[in-house]
Amino acid sequence: MKKVSSTPKEVKPIDQENFRSSSHLEEALKALDMRIELIQALLPLGLEAVAEELQNEVSRLAGPKNSRKGAKTANRRWGSQQGSVYLSDQKLPISVPRVRDVEKKKEVSLDVYHQFQSPRRMDEGLLLRMLKGISTRSYEACAETVPEAFGLSSWTVSRRFIKASAEKLRQFQERSLADYDLVALFIDGKSFADQEMIIALGVTMEGHKIPLGFVQAASENERVCRQFIESLIERGLQYQQGLLCLIDGSKGLYSAITKSLEGYVVIQRCQWHKRENVISYLPKGQQEDIKNAMQEAYDLETYPQAKAALNALRPSLALMNESAQRSLEEGLEETLTLHRLGLMPQLKLSFRTTNCIESLNSMVGQLGRNVKRWNNSNQRYRWLGAALLDIEPRLRRIKGFRFLHMLRFALQKDLNILQNSQYAFSAD
Repeated sequence: MKKVSSTPKEVKPIDQENFRSSSHLEEALKALDMRIELIQALLPLGLEAVAEELQNEVSRLAGPKNSRKGAKTANRRWGSQQGSVYLSDQKLPISVPRVRDVEKKKEVSLDVYHQFQSPRRMDEGLLLRMLKGISTRSYEACAETVPEAFGLSSWTVSRRFIKASAEKLRQFQERSLADYDLVALFIDGKSFADQEMIIALGVTMEGHKIPLGFVQAASENERVCRQFIESLIERGLQYQQGLLCLIDGSKGLYSAITKSLEGYVVIQRCQWHKRENVISYLPKGQQEDIKNAMQEAYDLETYPQAKAALNALRPSLALMNESAQRSLEEGLEETLTLHRLGLMPQLKLSFRTTNCIESLNSMVGQLGRNVKRWNNSNQRYRWLGAALLDIEPRLRRIKGFRFLHMLRFALQKDLNILQNSQYAFSAD
């Protein structure tokens, strides 16, 4: 019986340690459909994955290799033969194990093998793989280890990626926002590819996070932010039932939001950013006590309790550093919005800080970390748009999503727009 090799002899071994280090890709390898996508970016690894799946299917049909379990079935391992599979648009040789039904005296067809008998579209899978850290040069190096793939140059791969990512960007920028029933909005600046990007993340009434858009800007100034918000409105952003908007404390962003969405928005400033801003004025020896005291105040569940505890810190801060005191007082009321709405116990894990969008920003940063050179704004826009679309299906529901009907009711009561609400009497 021939020994079945996991990869063709022509394929040189490659270092897969970095590739497998990603937890997301590690999970993806468990599913065959995701293996197919992985195949499209790393042909040698793809061949190994197909060979492994073939062996798994043989074990299911005829029992484990060198095991007596196979003797209880009519199926027997029957050596191997040379065959070929399509990985993306590349036809590659592979050693195919054989199984024979000894009672019916005929060979058993392998489902896995037949799944790879026709070419598949490359662009989509290639795009996703490059976004996950596989560089053009790495793809070319892997492709060159397979004789049939010699004609695939880095220029070809780059051209395909540009085309695919441009299409992803168009889809992202032009998709309508009218179908999203939003109750909350996060807006924050993110340093991406050596430039500042302002990103908007919406939260639906079902608790789903939806990246809404982004704009390149040197800073979060009022004019840029207002134009950005108005562009979201032009695409159908639904705000008439009231929105809770979470920001880090940018004055320009605050002004843009309150003017563009006047009468339909309530601001919640990030408590973490406020705390860090205050202690930044203090010597290190004094920071820990004030930090803990502010955190204890914000942890109180009612508005009167939290506000009283924060106001009690003013005299001490005035003695330490008057700038720290002024920092505490500035925008303090907006840091207590969730308290004032009476929803701290239910929604504090999701809506008292900007952690939701900070997490999104972190994922965006990871996807672009392997790009060595950023050439222009178009490249940045293509990558960021494609990255946000790739991330979106993997974003988890917010914690406390079952209480979002209460948030809508509280917002509409606060904004005096209850008469238009289907949730006006559903807070209970």
